[in-house]
Amino acid sequence: MTQFRTLPPFGGDSRQVSEVVRGIMDGKTNNTGLITLATGNATTTTLYDERIGYDSLIFFVPVSDAAEADAAPYGAFQDSTDQTAANTTTAYAVTLNTTDYSSGVYVSSSSRINVRNYGVYNIQFSIQFKNTTNDGQDVDIWFMKNGTNVDASNSRFHLPARKGSGDPSHLSAALNFFLELNANDYIEIMWRTTDTGVSIEHFDTSTSPTRPEVPSAIVTASYVAPSATTNVYVSAKQQGSATLTHWANDTADKTYGYIVVG
Repeated sequence: MTQFRTLPPFGGDSRQVSEVVRGIMDGKTNNTGLITLATGNATTTTLYDERIGYDSLIFFVPVSDAAEADAAPYGAFQDSTDQTAANTTTAYAVTLNTTDYSSGVYVSSSSRINVRNYGVYNIQFSIQFKNTTNDGQDVDIWFMKNGTNVDASNSRFHLPARKGSGDPSHLSAALNFFLELNANDYIEIMWRTTDTGVSIEHFDTSTSPTRPEVPSAIVTASYVAPSATTNVYVSAKQQGSATLTHWANDTADKTYGYIVVG
């Protein structure tokens, strides 16, 4: 924290007044500082500053790359295995075994997509299905939140009959859905099929030409309407300190500049 010259409580001589006024004209007011957020998935950080009072207003702006990049919680996940259905009367959770990106969103128990922070999230998926039967088949895909079906979240996709013996048909089912989630909620993507000849399949890398592998499932989750300048707010104040509430933070050097007014 940089300190600039101030005046005595009952004023000063003309030189002191001139220096302080010149500092103000140059933008060097004595009410700025820096704060780095606590890590370890902390959701609060204490700001100590003797200039803070009960009626103070405190404004923040990101000043480090880590703070500026923290626009919102997000996660991107995929799976590299085949997933099958043992019967047509059971709901199966889509599993994910690879994390591509994660900040405040993570996978647990193979299929649970957890969020550390409250908000509205855009959940998107792309699931690669194959049908080995001689008939067209339907697949339902929907969302569960904390183990309970989400109303009106189901979609039905139709897979055409296989093209021939050993030549199944394929369909990539894709959708995005908005969900309001509380901190520590989790969602799962569920599926059921009208025939066990339908499965979720991944494909290895291919040649002639060289092509990347095809994940059996890709899922992303992103916070809706992010703004890096509003990720930190003052939840409590007392003389000389303030409690800052923010998204669960596991990133080092997330530093903000601040101004104390009043």
